[in-house]
Amino acid sequence: MTPPHPASCPLVPQAQAQAQARSTADRWFHVHGSAATRTARRLVCFPHAGGTAHLFHRWPAHLPLGVDLLAVRYPGRQDRLAERCIEDMAEMADAVTEALAPYTDLPVALFGHGMGSAIAYEVALRLEARGLGPERLYVSGRAAPHRAATAEAHTGDDAGLLAVARELGDYQAEVHDIPELRDLLLPGLRADHRLTETHRPARPVPLRTPITAYTGLADTHVPVADVRAWSELTTPDGFTLRTFPGDHFYLVPHEAELVRDISARLL
Repeated sequence: MTPPHPASCPLVPQAQAQAQARSTADRWFHVHGSAATRTARRLVCFPHAGGTAHLFHRWPAHLPLGVDLLAVRYPGRQDRLAERCIEDMAEMADAVTEALAPYTDLPVALFGHGMGSAIAYEVALRLEARGLGPERLYVSGRAAPHRAATAEAHTGDDAGLLAVARELGDYQAEVHDIPELRDLLLPGLRADHRLTETHRPARPVPLRTPITAYTGLADTHVPVADVRAWSELTTPDGFTLRTFPGDHFYLVPHEAELVRDISARLL
């Protein structure tokens, strides 16, 4: 009897689970592969509130060979626009951690900017609990969780929410002047603010993972002292801080210098 064509054979449970995990990962990450023949480690990058994976599209050019960059793609924007936005920190961190599973066969480091720093920290906690602690957590433009300012922008009207976003800096602020784009972006922006503004751990759990913090000296919303407070969430000798000229989006004009500093600490 002629055996069935391989394409018609059902996947065995393990292969089926692997295929499902990869499909989930493909939804959550824009993967920029290294030009090297062999990947040695991965840098997972989390955008800010209202931001997208596009923030990191030029970073691979500054990374050393052998480092893949995985830019996190939050639901409710760009090609995930039809999906429900996530408004709860635990749900977001759980989902990213699960999606990251196929990539934890190699060492990973996490970088987050603004809201992305808070999510990256929560993912680091979950990875450590699984014995897969990242090599390093990089946080940028964000106060430590126990020092984050109280805010309720997500409960206000659209004009107030957009005003808060504009106060942070001019990066891509022009898109909010286009009514069609503004209407598309507002649900994600509001969900992101709800996620961060309702997540206020009084006693965040320290990590075993080293933490490097970055911030812009002219960022009026994030005092340097509150960024330095990330030192309380790692080992006594596991914290470093570096400042840059500029506002909350200092990392755009100083992109190459920032990524070089990250790279130097990766290797």
